[in-house]
Parts: sequence; C-alpha cells; structure tokens
Amino acid sequence: MTFSIKSRKETIDELKSQTLDLLIIGGGITGAGVAVQAAASGIKTGLIEMQDFSEGTSSRSTKLVHGGIRYLKNFDVEVVADTVTERAVIQGIAPHIPKPDPMLLPIYDDEGATTFDMFSVKIAMDLYDQLAGVKGTKYENYTLTPEQVIEREPYIKTEGLQGAGVYLDFRNNDARLVIDNIKKAVEDGALAASKVKATGFVYEDQKIVGVKVRDEITKEIFEIKAKLVINTSGPWADRVRELNFTRAVAPFMRPTKGIHLVVDAKKLPVPQPTYFDTGKHDGRMVFAIPREEKTYFGTTDTDYQGDYNDPTITQDDVDYLLDVINHRFPTANITIDDVESSWAGLRPLISGNSGSDYNGGDNGTISDKSFEDVIDVVTKFKEKQADRNQVEHVLNNLESSLEEKELSPSAVSRGSSLEREEDGLITLAGGKITDYRKMATGAIQLIVQLLKEEYGMEITPIDSKHYPISGGDFDPTKVEEKVEELTQLGVEAGLSEEEARYIADFYGTNAVKVFDIAKNMDAFDGLSLAESARLKYGLEEEMVLTPADYLVRRTNHLLFERDSLDELVAPVINAIVEYLGWSDDEKVKQTAQLQHIIDESDLKDLKKG
Repeated sequence: MTFSIKSRKETIDELKSQTLDLLIIGGGITGAGVAVQAAASGIKTGLIEMQDFSEGTSSRSTKLVHGGIRYLKNFDVEVVADTVTERAVIQGIAPHIPKPDPMLLPIYDDEGATTFDMFSVKIAMDLYDQLAGVKGTKYENYTLTPEQVIEREPYIKTEGLQGAGVYLDFRNNDARLVIDNIKKAVEDGALAASKVKATGFVYEDQKIVGVKVRDEITKEIFEIKAKLVINTSGPWADRVRELNFTRAVAPFMRPTKGIHLVVDAKKLPVPQPTYFDTGKHDGRMVFAIPREEKTYFGTTDTDYQGDYNDPTITQDDVDYLLDVINHRFPTANITIDDVESSWAGLRPLISGNSGSDYNGGDNGTISDKSFEDVIDVVTKFKEKQADRNQVEHVLNNLESSLEEKELSPSAVSRGSSLEREEDGLITLAGGKITDYRKMATGAIQLIVQLLKEEYGMEITPIDSKHYPISGGDFDPTKVEEKVEELTQLGVEAGLSEEEARYIADFYGTNAVKVFDIAKNMDAFDGLSLAESARLKYGLEEEMVLTPADYLVRRTNHLLFERDSLDELVAPVINAIVEYLGWSDDEKVKQTAQLQHIIDESDLKDLKKG
C-alpha cells in the first residue's frame, strides 16, 4: 500500500470525480473508526481532515484506554461494564497499541481526598475485576500498605496515607490508534486525505449531497459529492454544522481544555501509572504516568472558547498542576523549569447533561450518605446479615448529591450523540477514545439503514469487534511472543536489538515493513538506520506531509524523547525536503512552523515570563 504525498493527488482526483456513498468530515479517532468499518463493509467511503490525522484532539489525550474505576464511586456499574468490555475489544483489534499497565490508586485520609477509602476501594476494585474479566489472572487487583506504597513511590506524600489499591488499566498511543485505523480503511478502499478543509455544503432540494472543500496544500477549491455526509469533527462539530447558512444552528458542544506536563523520570520517579485526588476540594483526579524514561502528569479541565486549532497552556494551567503534583509528591519540588515538554487538548464534551468523567467530576448519582448506606448493606449481604431485598431497597432509594447544582466542566457528559438534521447532515459527537469503535458501530447502523431506505442499497456491516486494524493482525493473547519474533527480523535487517524491539512493540506487524525498508536503504544524513527507516515508512505509508506530522504524531520524539529531539530536527527536515521536493522558501516556512510547535511544547514564553 502507498499512502503518501504521491498517492494523495490520485485520492483527491477520485474524490472530485465520483459520488461517494459516505463522506466523513474529521480525521480524529471518531472519523477513523467510522471509516474503517464503512470501508470494510463495502461502503464507498471518503474522509477529509483539515489538519493532520489526529492533530486536533485525538493526539492530545491522557494516552490511556481507561477503565473508569472512578465511576464505581457512584455505582455506575453499567458504565464501567461497557467501558472495560469495550477496552478489551480494542485490545483485541489493536493489540500492538493498548498495553496493560496496572494503575496505583493511593488512598488518603486528608482534607481534600474525597474519592475512596481503603474499604470502599477494595469493594470497587473487586467489582471492577469481575466486570473486566480479570479475576484470577495476574492482573487481579490488590492493596498495598502505606509502607509498601512508600517503598514503591518514595517521593509520595506520607501524611494521611492509608495505603493504595492497584488495578488493571491500559496505556495508549492515541495518535497511532488513529493512523492505524485510517491505514486499514485505506487498505479497504477508503479515500482519505489530510489537510483538506470543509468550507460549505452542496445542496439539492435543500438536502446535503456533498461538501465544498479547500486543499490546504495547493489551495484548490473543489466539491466532493456523497449520498451521505457525517460530521465527526470533535470540538469542531458545531462549526461544521454552522457551514449550513440556510438555517440557525443551536450549538450543543461545550469543549473543555486539558493540559499535560512532562518531566524527567529522575525528577519524579513513578514506576507505574498513579491516579490520585487533587486534595483541592474540587472532586478531581490527576494522573502521573511513566513513559520512555519520562513522567507526565495531568490533566486540567477548564471551559474553553479560544482557538480550537491551537489551544495554549497558560500560567494558571501550569500553576494548578504543579501545585497538585507537589502536594502529592512534596519532596519532588517540581518547577516550570523542570518541564521538558507539554501538550494541550480539547475534550469534545456535549453540554446539557451531567455525567461522570474519569478525570474528575461527579454525575451526582448518589450522596455521601447513600454511598455509605450501599457499602454497609453490601458488606452485610456478603456476611449473610442482609438479604437481597434489603440491598435492592437501598439501591432503589439513593439520594442525589448534585441536585440544583450548576455543572462544572468536569461534570459535563462524556457520552456521545448521533443525530441527523433536516438537511441530511449526520453528526457523531462526544464520547471518549475508549468508546470510539462502539460509537462508530452505532453510526454505521444508521448509515446502512439510510442507504437502504433512500438508495435501495443492501449492505452487511462487518463484525468490527473482530476486525484488526493495521498492524494488529496477530493473536492478542501473545503480544510478547509476537514482539520477540518481530525483534529478530529487525536484528537480521541490521538494527540493534534495542532498536528492533522498540519498532516491533511500536508498529505491530507493520514493523516488518519498516525492517524491509531498513534492509534496502542507506541511512539519511544525520540519522541512524532505524530512524531513517521509520521516517521513510512514515513518508511512504503514513501520509507524513510535514516534520511535525512525523516528530509529534507518528513518533514520540517531541513529547517523550525531548533530550534527543534537537539533533533530529535538521536531518529529518532535510530528508522530508528531498522526498516532498520542497523549495527553499517552503523549507524555511516548515522549519519555522516546527520551531513554533517545539517552543510551545517547551513552554518557552512562560519560562521567560
């Protein structure tokens, strides 16, 4: 498969010359999920993204496929069951991306920690394990004493520490999950083009029959015709809806901003993901997560009305996170000067509905009193001191804890919405990364129904629960074995064992393609053979069109390998210039754009200020 600048012109020519069954606006995880299911089901599918794939929101998450244990504080059992079930599905179809990484949840008895105590966390974790199907496995939960927690995380706050729970969670590479869904869709015939922006709609009899677009590279304006158009643009969903100038559009999105900061692991040694109450009486939680010899922590959650394309990190954002992290790890003494990189992203929240959010918030399902009543009756039931009727009585008479309260940003629903408007536009919005496949399945059901009712088309959707994405076509129960097998191929291709294992773990079965490239090329000037092969693979099969596409979203160089980034910038740019045939002026422009991204990630202006 070729998925590069060289195939892009052919893709755009096809988008201009035919009528699609479905056109998707938005190339984040939601659009990618719809694309892979639609294309595999035989639906003639197109997808456009105004930036790079995943650039807007889906590369800016907390980078977890999260199980949502905090929902169990409010006994949202159904939500947790759905979440952990779907997480298992994603790990099955993309086993090279989500990786099990047990989470440590320290429990404090202090003024601001309101999430769990040691008794309730054990009940919640046991229920969580039952829902996740890991009871009796090596990933079954367990508890730690305060002394064991301190031994594991020596910088953690000791005052008020009651112990900790440890339960299964999964780390994620959000941008790779997107690109490997997109690549699979393209393999199955989808026409996907990044840096193509929707600017308006094409109508017949007041119904949308296509989209007016602008190629952001060539500046060409053209139309794409389609039987159905679906809007999967995340925080931009209302802005796409507003491209219909013939009627008033009532907004339903309420984006919030979250930021993450990255420091060297030696500055904040956290051997496993850690999830803790902020201690600020705000009902919120923060993560500290190890990754590639770094530790990153976040996130904030604030309403946002600024530039969606480039949400920035403010001094208030940094101060909040540093205050929280230094409260929970008081001997770390982290300052802004310790921050090596950072990122800010928007959450595509839907306004008007309360709901739990794994980063904090409270859907007000039950009051503290009702929570204690539930714990008490469940304990008695397990000890055979209460019967089922007594348990049901308590569960049926829970009190709300948020009645008449205004919702905070964290309490806005993380649920999704699927709507078709009078003009025919379908909008799939909201949700979170863990739910992307399930959301897409719901959209595909509607799309199949509409294609049958309005165009007489008979389509049988694929079983997306068992349809691997690109790089994930191997037994998900044998990830370690597959990585070892692929590593040997990389060594045979001339790479070191460390380089080969990293690539095998990162790309899944697509590592074979990277290794084949390595065997048949000379390294680019200034780059190792392994880096050269990865870059060439990105250019030829992952639609790398700018240095940032490669350094920020196809790899982890900007965020988690900042130490070595500076020496890579010039040789990566030179290799891309040669491959894409840029002029000197374009090289200067792209170099400046990359430097702006690096400076923002470095918090250069805030550090100067």
